[in-house]
Amino acid sequence: MNSIPWWGYVILAGLAWGTYVPIIFFGGQMLSPLNAQGNAIGVGGRLASILSVGVAYMVMAVVIPVALMATRDDAQASWRTVGLVFSGLAGVAGAVGAICVIFASKAAVDQAIIEGVDRATYRMYIAPLIFCLAPLINTVLSSVWHPNAKTGEWSNFHFEMPGLKLWAGIILVAAGTFLVLMSKEEAEASKGKPASPPPAAPTESPSPAQP
Repeated sequence: MNSIPWWGYVILAGLAWGTYVPIIFFGGQMLSPLNAQGNAIGVGGRLASILSVGVAYMVMAVVIPVALMATRDDAQASWRTVGLVFSGLAGVAGAVGAICVIFASKAAVDQAIIEGVDRATYRMYIAPLIFCLAPLINTVLSSVWHPNAKTGEWSNFHFEMPGLKLWAGIILVAAGTFLVLMSKEEAEASKGKPASPPPAAPTESPSPAQP
């Protein structure tokens, strides 16, 4: 694992998080019972997909770390209470985010069905909004919360201005989100417009009779 550079892990994380939303939506659909029209009904499929995510977390985040810690001398931990609490909170945050993505997809489809529009109308907004909001919250939290890992002091809050790049990033993210949503709205609006009738062929008036 040490042979992978830092940017390699960044790419892997981006691939994992970027593919999560469409994969979990499709998985939840395949686990849902269907009505006579072939549409998913109930929340059983979504709950089953959450259970599947939990099993994957169990393997990736419990079995593998325990195996590595049991077999490698450089994989030992210092079990401090503060570290356990905040690592657990991070796990809760990750699980809540995963669950919210799953139910956001279902709620978006249900809303589209109620309004009689295409089922993907609102679902297409979920991933862009999540990945727009998450880095903003990350930046703001990192700007005001400065825990000390050496002393274990976690209640250290003060605002540190990151510089003009922060404000430029916020503007660019907001503009990007606006363009994504606006382009989607325009595409949906163009689908609903009736096709314009073809232009009528010009008619020639009969020429007057020659004397």
